[in-house]
Amino acid sequence: MSLPEEARKRAEELRREIRKHDYHYYVLDNPLITDQEYDSLMRELVELERRYPELVTPDSPTQRVGGAPLKQFRSVRHSTPLLSLGNAFDAGELRDFDRRVRQLVGEAVDYVVEPKIDGLTVVLTYENGNFVLGATRGDGLTGEDITENLRTVRLLPLRLLGAPRRLVVRGEAFMPKKAFARLNEERDNRGEPPFANPRNAAAGSLRQLDPKVTAGRTLGFYAYQIIECEGREFTTQWEALSFLKEVGFSVQEQNKRCRDIEEVIAYCNSWIEKRHVLNYEIDGMVVKVNSLRLQKVLGNTAKSPRWAIAFKFPAEQAVTQVKDIIVRVGRTGVLTPTAVLRPVVVAGVVVSRATLHNEDMIREKDVRIGDHVVIQRAGDVIPEVVRVLPERRTGVERVFRMPDRCPVCGGRVLRPEGEVAARCTGIACPAQLKELVLHFVSREGMDVEGIGPALVAQLVDKGLIRDPADLYFLRKEDLVNLERMGDKSADNLLRALEKSKKRGLAPLLFALGIRYVGTRAAEILAERFGSLDALAAAGEEELTAIPEIGPKIAASVATFFKQEQTGRVIAKLKEAGVLMERQELPETNDLPLTGKTFVITGTLPSLTRKEAEDLIKKYGGRISSSVSKRTDYLVAGKEPGQKYDKARELGIPIIDEAALLRMLPAD
Repeated sequence: MSLPEEARKRAEELRREIRKHDYHYYVLDNPLITDQEYDSLMRELVELERRYPELVTPDSPTQRVGGAPLKQFRSVRHSTPLLSLGNAFDAGELRDFDRRVRQLVGEAVDYVVEPKIDGLTVVLTYENGNFVLGATRGDGLTGEDITENLRTVRLLPLRLLGAPRRLVVRGEAFMPKKAFARLNEERDNRGEPPFANPRNAAAGSLRQLDPKVTAGRTLGFYAYQIIECEGREFTTQWEALSFLKEVGFSVQEQNKRCRDIEEVIAYCNSWIEKRHVLNYEIDGMVVKVNSLRLQKVLGNTAKSPRWAIAFKFPAEQAVTQVKDIIVRVGRTGVLTPTAVLRPVVVAGVVVSRATLHNEDMIREKDVRIGDHVVIQRAGDVIPEVVRVLPERRTGVERVFRMPDRCPVCGGRVLRPEGEVAARCTGIACPAQLKELVLHFVSREGMDVEGIGPALVAQLVDKGLIRDPADLYFLRKEDLVNLERMGDKSADNLLRALEKSKKRGLAPLLFALGIRYVGTRAAEILAERFGSLDALAAAGEEELTAIPEIGPKIAASVATFFKQEQTGRVIAKLKEAGVLMERQELPETNDLPLTGKTFVITGTLPSLTRKEAEDLIKKYGGRISSSVSKRTDYLVAGKEPGQKYDKARELGIPIIDEAALLRMLPAD
């Protein structure tokens, strides 16, 4: 037997072996070999394909390493709108759903119940069995092309067996629980902020412009719906799921066909307690009419299908004890009380702290140190104290008092009239500084990669920075001696800091942490004044006159620039070479909305307010929050406000979402 034939057989054997281990690792959460043994198989296959390039196939595991970085994601228009599901929260609402379905179709109905994976919905397109396009759900009408990133997902087949000429499938990408824990541990070691939950981690991993980053993350995929299948008809959802499995997709083994709604209810309830046995997060069960003919008869509302509903698991609660109440100081000096709890498992997560928000809420719920309390956690919501169990008090419980001195710097604590928050007045408070620096480097601010809470704490505690501007004067020798920082990490951080200097005026204004100035207010101020010096010289009266700003923000901005400490920080930022002027946009005369100002009011049928604003900006337009003679168009949705009346009064053209989209080129 010739060597190439031996090599071909060995390559096929290695691919089968690697796919088998991928299935046991990602689906069954039951690895059969160690990571080192898996890597050995992969290295052998890589070497074989290197020596004999003709052995490389598009669906080989070696082709999942990720290609070259992208500049941006391309928009993809979905052939069929991807609607969201209505919700049912108890058995009664499931029965109501069943009653509506039977009334509309006039016959008995059976159902398919599928665990609702808490991940990222994606749509996959295959042509002649080959994976050619993968897109996010987006707003349901338009998503983003993330094909190259999806190619790196182990459980997503790159080639199907016996597939039709064209197949479009909907499914869910997710991050397994253990992979999520490992990823957050790695991020913590690098001083990066952790992901809040596996869903955010999966979404963040798949929306990376560099596919190699995605390839380095552990992601899974399950298919659950056929959108298009050329030359093949199905009669039921159950048949469609079986077909998906036949051609090579991973399909949840926990899917179940139920005779009637009572069997559906029993199955849904059984998963409330046992959902944590899965190696991925689920937040409910999806109930679908099994007959595809009846699905067509039932049709859809504007937002959701009438033939399906999501049974949402109830928020999980547990009883524990308040061991202490501590106070955290935020970047604006706000003191936030937090309950330190006896650790307890809630919704599969060990909870040892819960926010108490402010002193008024503590008094309202009468939470005392030593109390037994009911806590609740649902989805990504921060655990909260629902109620106290006063019947379990023994008399040793202590009433909490908000300190009159900052627990970090000893500065005076004041509660401004009309506010619920108590604030530290210390101008050199280290706790405020840490939070302010994290805010300064955030994505909406100066967008400095590689700086997280652990690194900021070291920089502040060691006296390397006394305000955010000091970041730009850090030297490599300052960084390499810090924990978890080596030569490469230090070089990367210094490059990221240098890059951030060119962010422009609006991100800088947000980064400075001026009270009440969010991203939108920062954009308005940057547009209005053009430079930091011009804004700093503006008086409160001039600021108040800006319709989108108002007196509250105006007073805060004016006060901020009068402070001596602000002047010192700005002087250092100038010395470092930070851009303090509005970046001039490139010539966009060829864009369809160039020079046009839009105002949006009401609820649009498919776009969120931010999505509509982003579209308008993308094609050269400007956004204003108030109608004036300078407004070119008012985009009006359902329940428009006073802006609608003002536009009619001024004779401003009023258009709907469809008219706006017609003004844009088709992607």
